[in-house]
Amino acid sequence: MSSIKKGLLVTTLGAGVNALLATVKIATGLIGNSYALVADGIESTTDVISSVITWTGLRISTKPADQCHPYGHGKAESIAAAVVSAALLGAAALIAVQSIREILNPHHAPAWFTLPVLVGVVATKETLYRLASRVGTSIDSTAVKCDAWHHRSDAITSAAAFVGISIALIGGPGYESADDWAALAACGIIAFNGWRLLRNAMNEMMDADVSEQLHQQVRKLSAGVSGVVRIEKCRIRKSGLGYLVDIHVEVDGDMSVKGGHKIAHDVGEKLKSSPLRVKDVLVHIEPATKESDKDDAESSR
Repeated sequence: MSSIKKGLLVTTLGAGVNALLATVKIATGLIGNSYALVADGIESTTDVISSVITWTGLRISTKPADQCHPYGHGKAESIAAAVVSAALLGAAALIAVQSIREILNPHHAPAWFTLPVLVGVVATKETLYRLASRVGTSIDSTAVKCDAWHHRSDAITSAAAFVGISIALIGGPGYESADDWAALAACGIIAFNGWRLLRNAMNEMMDADVSEQLHQQVRKLSAGVSGVVRIEKCRIRKSGLGYLVDIHVEVDGDMSVKGGHKIAHDVGEKLKSSPLRVKDVLVHIEPATKESDKDDAESSR
């Protein structure tokens, strides 16, 4: 199964499960007098929307380059990740505001039957998180990894609600708002991870540098091409599930234009056929200086 199909499949699964859980949690929360559970259901509703956004971003990112988008549509995946991360921050703010309102307005203690529902929710959402996180990491999709954290944030709020409701039921009168305090505490964790994921998505949109390990792998492969004397410069940026590479290669200064062009072509083909998910390569040929030698090709930037 291709990388994009894996991402679309896990996103579709998450959206379906979230829709079901949102209905169950909101209904149980309203009947069982637990705002923490209602808030949890609202958060699950935003998860459905986020999964749809992730799915759409992944689909658009696979479209080939065209006249208006000569570098392809890969950035759609990063945009989707940014929107999903912002939604995570929005959900945290919404739950926090309503939790404070519930704390300031005393209400009846939650019903005991809300607890087994929360146990099932935590187990389901943590399973979805692990599945989506594994797929997101394997295909290097920021959007899928953000969607995975929506699952985990749901598990966190559900676990917090379980603790809060348990305290309210055990403590009795005076502890009715324990589940609201629990929901408020969970918002901090959700907001922190929302900001962390948003920062990563924004870095990709701004063409931030990639890891040093990837730089070294690209340099090593390029240096292995026959005729390459030295790698003078290498720039890499992430676009969707792949990478765009701009590389300056030094060759024999007395070489013909035709010979230099062949080396540039060979470098590009070697990188694009490697497992590094390089989608496009721009090779700039430069004459090697007398001090250049083969070993310099593996030196650090």
